[in-house]
Amino acid sequence: MDKKTTLEYLKDEWLLTLLLVGTLLTTIYLRRVPVYSVSDAETLFTLLVLLVLTNGLKQHRVLEKVTSWIERGKMLPVKLVLATFVFSALVTNDVALLAIIPITLSLQIAMKEWVVILEALAANAGSAISPIGNPQNIFLYWHYEISFWQFVKVIAPFSVFFLLALFLIAAWLSTKSSTVKEINFDETIHLTAVSYFYAGALVVFIFVILRMLPFWLGVVILLGVLAVEKCRLRVDYGLLATFVLFFGLTDNIQFLFATMLAHPHHVFLLSSLLSQIISNVPAALLLADFTPHWQALLWGVSVGGFGSMVGSLANLITYRLYQKQESTEQHFAWKFHAMSYVAFFAGWLLYGVYFRLAG
Repeated sequence: MDKKTTLEYLKDEWLLTLLLVGTLLTTIYLRRVPVYSVSDAETLFTLLVLLVLTNGLKQHRVLEKVTSWIERGKMLPVKLVLATFVFSALVTNDVALLAIIPITLSLQIAMKEWVVILEALAANAGSAISPIGNPQNIFLYWHYEISFWQFVKVIAPFSVFFLLALFLIAAWLSTKSSTVKEINFDETIHLTAVSYFYAGALVVFIFVILRMLPFWLGVVILLGVLAVEKCRLRVDYGLLATFVLFFGLTDNIQFLFATMLAHPHHVFLLSSLLSQIISNVPAALLLADFTPHWQALLWGVSVGGFGSMVGSLANLITYRLYQKQESTEQHFAWKFHAMSYVAFFAGWLLYGVYFRLAG
């Protein structure tokens, strides 16, 4: 990698660059090397295996194959939104959107931009309910050593509420739009033995994450991928490096200030608002070391995925995919923000109702 390419990479990965500078400066100032916990290592390894497996599923077009079955028949907006919700809980929200949005854009349906916006909202809502739905959930799940049922019980009202709301809106859109032309991928996509290997490995690893199978099976899965096709290990290591630096920076900050956020409602408000500026993954990583209130933090970063375009990586993926294929991205942007901020403030209200009833 030459110097120019390195500079361009650091510019594109601005968050990684800021974290690198921040970690180095705090390390020099404190004269201490950041301490990484076992949960940090487990989170990084879990994310690595998921990136490898979802990369394999995407490259072998497994999700496209499933989506091609879904797109047949009527009520397409409903089926696409529900598929996005379910896929996001199983294979992360960004992978689900990368598979479903291009197919949605290939369909000639009325109010297409609204369907894509609903898919983005469904990705954020669906990924929230699963410990493997997005990077911040993986981190919180391991960092606080939460059980699967604890995790789902706390965040289920959020996901279920938005699932029902999005279903009703998609059903209304289905009555207003009819498919003029469908592109069926069923005849062109053929699943291979390798495709089934990745699907099976993902199922096994989900049970590993849920602590129902031994953690060392993750190493076996990586070795299996290496034996099948070495190239699938070329994943987004910039994302992994971002997590490493965040763990180091927050450890230094915690050592420097040795304080905690006292009230869970403060945690919720700060994490949801901070997500609007730096995205919900960094917000979760930054605040986790300062509070024991994981329930409020989980709600905060989940609600924070709505709202601004940078609230969640899923939002940016949605915009970029739409921008590449459609010429009305400016109209899409304001429609997206209008719909997304309605969901954001609805999430605030839902949090207040839920914790009042739970408390």
